[in-house]
Amino acid sequence: MSATLAQPQAAPQSLPVPGLGTRRDWKSAWVALRRLLANGDDTVQVFRIMRALNADVTARNYHKLLEQPGGGRIAYRQTELTELFSRPDFIASFRPGTVGAVYRDFLERTGYSAKGLAEVSQADAIPHEEQHPYAWFGRRERDIHDIWHVLTGYQADEPLGEACLVAFSFAQTRGLGWAAIALGASLKARRVTGSWVFARAVIEGYRHGKRARWLSGEDYEALMHEPIDRARARLGIADPVLYRDAQAKLAAWGKTGL
Repeated sequence: MSATLAQPQAAPQSLPVPGLGTRRDWKSAWVALRRLLANGDDTVQVFRIMRALNADVTARNYHKLLEQPGGGRIAYRQTELTELFSRPDFIASFRPGTVGAVYRDFLERTGYSAKGLAEVSQADAIPHEEQHPYAWFGRRERDIHDIWHVLTGYQADEPLGEACLVAFSFAQTRGLGWAAIALGASLKARRVTGSWVFARAVIEGYRHGKRARWLSGEDYEALMHEPIDRARARLGIADPVLYRDAQAKLAAWGKTGL
């Protein structure tokens, strides 16, 4: 045997698994939150906050998915929703009045796209084990965010709607990153407007998230074809009364952009 062949092979370098950690990086989260509050369009900061504070949330919610009826089948399929939601034939297949049809209108109105959000989430290019089930579940949570905008009625292209959905998401996922953003946005709005109307709408979002069914356990390939009014009723998603009231007041004050 040659000396070359006799050399031991180096073990392959292991990559971190998203959602498996337990430590939180409060300093990095604070820096990212300040940048996000200074520029609400800097979506990269959202993902930095999530990585800093959500620790093992992805792992816990993945296992929660496996406990749901049909959850094992969803996990086994590992559908990449970025790819599915970017297919023109899939987007065109929805009947009027369905969740998918409202999502299609959302894409046309905002100019957003599933791939655009995915690209923002990968801006830091942090190496990780992409094929791990937790990594897939994290991508799924990212990709259903805009569907939650559609289901809840919270607009994605305004600070108030995003903050309300963030609070809703905290109630649903228990990820502290969502709580930090909701709190920071509410305190900023209080400072700018001198009113708690923004914060009251955010609290309403949290309460609605607590009362609704666990949306991360839904089969989104099927849900997109469901009539949206029926889906909201089935999922227990309440009417955002305080949100609409806050929208009107902020518009009257000329503070919708915050």
